Amino acid sequence: MSDDTSHPRIRAPGGGVIIPMRARFRFPLLFAAALVCHSPLHAAAAEPDALLRDALAAEARFDSKTALDLFLKADAARPNDPVILQKLSRQYSDLTLDTPDVAEKKRLCNEALAAAQRAFALRPDDPVNVLSVAICYGKLATYAETRTKLEYSRHVKEYAERALKLDPRYDYACHVLGRWHYEVATLGAATRFIVKLIYGGLPNASTAEAVRLLRRATELSPQLPSHHVELGFALLADGQRDAAKSAFEQALALPKQEKYDDEARARARAALEKIR
Repeated sequence: MSDDTSHPRIRAPGGGVIIPMRARFRFPLLFAAALVCHSPLHAAAAEPDALLRDALAAEARFDSKTALDLFLKADAARPNDPVILQKLSRQYSDLTLDTPDVAEKKRLCNEALAAAQRAFALRPDDPVNVLSVAICYGKLATYAETRTKLEYSRHVKEYAERALKLDPRYDYACHVLGRWHYEVATLGAATRFIVKLIYGGLPNASTAEAVRLLRRATELSPQLPSHHVELGFALLADGQRDAAKSAFEQALALPKQEKYDDEARARARAALEKIR
């Protein structure tokens, strides 16, 4: 998994419509309480909700730094809330897109993983929390030496599969697991030999399974450019050049939905230049 993988959008637990992750949280905003009573007790109770409302607004405009600062304040006001912790993980992860410094990217990924693991420990049956752990391991693998990279790759598969089992209609679980399949399946022969000789090898992966999973992601959330971008790369890896071109073009025709989309579409443009 590479450094440019975004934390995903998610499906509301128990079914329902797809909700942008930047707009999702599972607790009522106590607007009425602020209007009805202005006592210090009620003001203190409403403070985390006001912070969260502002944090979600910052996330929606892709201002990850402001969102992170606000979610950190919300975390201090409401400790051990798994939703806030997952949001913290998201902001740390998204902030890697704002810096070219590799050491800073790695630091942010470690912070993201720590927050994701805390959210997962508090609510391990939430597929969003589970997949957040997978994504963080995938991003950290970019900066790891071979043995650690192999370990992290296995974690990506394990947690992505677990998230998909919890919610078979979770589009981003299909996305992450599909990307894992095509990246592992296309490792060079020399790399595979070394990994097998020294580290015992990787789990089986196939480009056909990557295509199946990523096509499913585009079916579940056709409006998300990143799903089409990764489907394009899976199709290329599977030898389906024309279908890959179509997937890339579709990604470029869609409006931006996530902070990661700019980088994802840049990869799609570069790939199109090579296959035209």
